[in-house]
Amino acid sequence: MRHNPAPGPRAEPPAPPRAERRPATTTHHGRSRTDDYAWLRADNWQEVMRDPAKLAADIRAYLEAENAHTAAVLKHTEALQERLFAEMKGRIKEDDSSVPAPDGPYAYAVRYVIGAEHPRLVRTPRSGGTEEVLLDGDALSKGKAYFRLGGAEHSPDHRLLAWASDETGSEYFTLRLRDLASGRELADSIAETTGGAVWSADGRHIFYTWLDANHRPCKVLRHEIGTEASDDVVVYEEPDPGFFVGVGKTQSGRFIVIDAHDHETSEARLVEAADPASTPRLVAARRKGVEYQVEHHGERLVILTNDRDAEDFRIAAVPLDAPAPANWVDLVAHRPGRLILDHVCYAGHLVRLEREDGLPRIVIRRLADDAEHEIAFDEEAYSLGLSPGYEFDTATIRFTYSSPTTPARVYDYDMESRARTLRKEQEVPSGHDPARYTARRLQAPTEDGETVPVTVLSLKETPFDGSAPCLLYGYGAYGIAMPAAFNTNILSLVDRGFVFAVAHVRGGKEKGYRWYREGKAEKKVNTFTDFISAAEHLIDTGVTARRRVLAQGGSAGGMLMGAVANMAPELFLGIVAEVPFVDVLNTMLDDSLPLTPPEWPEWGNPLDSAEAFDAIAAYSPYDNVRPQAYPHILALAGLTDPRVTYWEPAKWVARLRATRTDDNLLLLRTNMDAGHAGASGRFDRLKEVALIYAFVLTVAEKAQ
Repeated sequence: MRHNPAPGPRAEPPAPPRAERRPATTTHHGRSRTDDYAWLRADNWQEVMRDPAKLAADIRAYLEAENAHTAAVLKHTEALQERLFAEMKGRIKEDDSSVPAPDGPYAYAVRYVIGAEHPRLVRTPRSGGTEEVLLDGDALSKGKAYFRLGGAEHSPDHRLLAWASDETGSEYFTLRLRDLASGRELADSIAETTGGAVWSADGRHIFYTWLDANHRPCKVLRHEIGTEASDDVVVYEEPDPGFFVGVGKTQSGRFIVIDAHDHETSEARLVEAADPASTPRLVAARRKGVEYQVEHHGERLVILTNDRDAEDFRIAAVPLDAPAPANWVDLVAHRPGRLILDHVCYAGHLVRLEREDGLPRIVIRRLADDAEHEIAFDEEAYSLGLSPGYEFDTATIRFTYSSPTTPARVYDYDMESRARTLRKEQEVPSGHDPARYTARRLQAPTEDGETVPVTVLSLKETPFDGSAPCLLYGYGAYGIAMPAAFNTNILSLVDRGFVFAVAHVRGGKEKGYRWYREGKAEKKVNTFTDFISAAEHLIDTGVTARRRVLAQGGSAGGMLMGAVANMAPELFLGIVAEVPFVDVLNTMLDDSLPLTPPEWPEWGNPLDSAEAFDAIAAYSPYDNVRPQAYPHILALAGLTDPRVTYWEPAKWVARLRATRTDDNLLLLRTNMDAGHAGASGRFDRLKEVALIYAFVLTVAEKAQ
C-alpha cells in the first residue's frame, strides 16, 4: 500500500455537542416508543424547505455546533483535503462538452467553460454556423448560495426555451421561458414545479408537474405561453397521496404521456400533442403490482410491462384505438432472468436496454422484419447507457459505455449497417492509464444460498493478501442497480492503495426483478445481510482484512450503513453515511412527509399494519442504536433535503453519542445551503468528496 502523507499536526478537538433530551412518547398498535430527539424535526419544515432562515433557533444551534465540531476534528486534514480536491479537479476536463444531439435544423449540447461550476446550454446550426449560447448556468448562479439547473427543453419550432432552476436545494423548481432570438425572458414564471416541461406540437403550451405543500408531485397542468400561471389548466390531478405523477412524451412526438405511479404500480394517460386541450385518454387502469411504460409507433402503442406474471418484463403491442391489456400482444416475450429496463421506438426500429447475469446490453429490432441483433461488450463488469435523442425518423442511436477502468466512451450506432462511430472519449487531463488497474467481478456467498455480485477495482500492484484497506459501497433499494462505471474521484483512494468495491445487494435489480423483490418490504433485511456477506467475502479472499473495511452509502444506502453499523459493528473500521435514511419507522409513520405514502409499497405501511410496524422497528437504524462499540462514523445531511430530511442523520448522531460505548470519531456535517444532492456546482461538490476521502484516509491511518 502506498503510504498516505501525514494529514498534519493534530490538536485536541473540543468535546462533541450533546443534543438535549426532550422525551416524546407515541403509541401505535399498542406499542409505545419514546423518542428523546423528536424535537429536532422542525414543526415548520415545509417553510424551511422554501426559506432555510425560518429554521428554529435551537435546532440551528445544534446543527451548527455539530458542524463546528466536525470542522475542528478534521482541521488537521485541511491540507490533505486541498490535495484531494486538486487531484479530483485535475481529472476533470474543465472546458468539456457533450456530443451535440441533432434535432431538425440544430444540434444541441451542454458545454462547460474553464472555471465554471455550472453548464451552458448551446446549439449550432447543422448547416454550419456559429455556436449560440442559449443558457449560461454560471451567469445565472451569480450571488446565490445555491443554484441548480433543472430541465431545459426547446420548443418544436426552436423559438423558445422552457428552463427551470432551484435556488434553495429543496427541489422546488421555478419554470421560466426564454425567447431564443433575443435572449429575453418572457413574463411567464411558474413556481413550485418538478423542473421539467413538455411542449405541445404547436409550441404554444407547456405541460408541467406541480408540487404541493408537502412536496408531492400531484398535478399536471397546461400553461399557455403569455398567460398568468394562475390561469393554468389542471389536466390531471392524482387523488391518491401514495401516487406521484409525471409528464413526458413519446419518441414519435405524437403523444404527451401523463403517468401516475408508486414503486410497484403505474398508470398512463395520453394527450395528443397536436391537440393540447384534448382530454387525456387512459391506456390501462392501474392494477396493484402491474407496471407499464408507453411508447408509440404508427397506429399502435408499444408497451413495456410486467403484466401476466412477466416479472422481468416483456414488450407488447396494442392498437391505438383498443389499448386494453386484454389486447396486449407480445413483441418481446418474457424470459426469466433477462430484465428489460427500457425501450424506445424509432420510425424503423425498436430498441431495448436489458440486463442479464448482471451485465447490460442494447438490443435492436428492425420493425420491418423483426430481425434482432445486440450491442454488448466483453469486460467482466461495465456500464451501458442509451440516449434516445430528439429525433424519431432516424437509423442512428447513441449510447455510452464505461467500466471501472475505462473512461466513458460515447458512440453513434447505425442500426442498419451496424457501424459504430466513437464520438467522444472522456478525457482525464491529469492522465489515466487503464492498464495500471484491474477490475473484476466476485461472487459473495450468503447464508441463504444466494451469491452477491461484488465489483472490485484496484491497482494491479495492490496485493490481495489482506493488507489493503477497502472502501465498500452499497445501496440496495427501489430496484436501482449500481452501475460498474468509471469514476475519476475514486482513483484518489485507489492510487493510494485502497481497494474500491461495490456490493450489488438485494433491493437492486442487478440479477433481475426477483433480486429487487427479495430486498424490499418484509425481506428488507436481506439487503443488510448481503452487504455483510460481501464484506466477509472480501476478507476471506484476502482482498482486505477485518477492521480494514470502510463502508459507504447514501440515502437508502445510508439506511444500509446504519443497519450494518448496528448489526456488525466489529466488521467495519468506518462508516460514511451520506444523507442517510436512518429514521425509517418515524418517517414511515409520518404521512405528511413528501415520500412516505408513495414508499409504503417499498418498506411497508406501519400506520395500517402492526406486522409492518414490527418489521421496520426490527431494523430501523435509529431505533436499534444500542450500547456497543461502533465504527468511526461520518454522517452528511442537507438542510433543505426533501427526500431524507436533515433531522434523520441529526437524530441518529445524537442517539449514537448518548448510547455508544466507544470513543471513535462520530461526526455530523449538515450543508446549511443545500439539499439531497449536496453542493450544486461541479467543483463545490468535489470539496465534499474531498472531505469524505480525508475522513476515510484518516481512519485508515488510525488502523495501521
